[in-house]
Amino acid sequence: MSLCNIVALRWDKMSSNGVTEDDDFADYPFHSEFDDLETPPRYRPESVQYFCRTTGFTESEIKKIYRNFKTECPTGFIKEDAFRGIYSQFFPQGANISQYAHYVFQSLDHERNGILNFEDMVQGLWTLSRGSVDDKLRWAFTLYDLDGDGQICRDEMTRVVTAIYELMGKFAEPWLKDGTTVAAHVDFVFQKMDLNRDGVVSFDEFMETCKNDENITRAMISM
Repeated sequence: MSLCNIVALRWDKMSSNGVTEDDDFADYPFHSEFDDLETPPRYRPESVQYFCRTTGFTESEIKKIYRNFKTECPTGFIKEDAFRGIYSQFFPQGANISQYAHYVFQSLDHERNGILNFEDMVQGLWTLSRGSVDDKLRWAFTLYDLDGDGQICRDEMTRVVTAIYELMGKFAEPWLKDGTTVAAHVDFVFQKMDLNRDGVVSFDEFMETCKNDENITRAMISM
């Protein structure tokens, strides 16, 4: 199951929860477990209209997603262990989701402070479930750029591909179940993407390679 399919399943659950049309954002109660985090004491989401403008979701859809988010995250924040627990629901028991879930969480944690708020979640949900190919490729680049320095090194690509293989196992993409090793796959893709042969893949190189190779694009947006 691809990441986008997982998001779609999660979206179905979020959208199916009942909500009245006049339900709106409310203050989250403060929770003492966040006392030691460098975050505001409570998170107040932007208006419904703000999220309609910044995503393609309708007002009704935003309210439904928000209702579900409040239920699961009453503090207004979600930490990585809770995110991992939600993520694990979509894989067979015993699947090794830990490392890949960490990388996904990190790609959504734009502040790199160890927590996600409603805006982080709804923007990520929009990108992965309904975003354009370019949107999804930009997210994929962020996923692989583990240290956030604007480029992907071979080690970063190896770590993410290894995490995908550990997660998906026999259900991995064909390039990982036809006898191809992780190292061989990474070597092939990295050499195609490192256009100027400087040992790293820039964002422009990543996007150019993907747009010129349908197979690589398909693999990147179906993770």
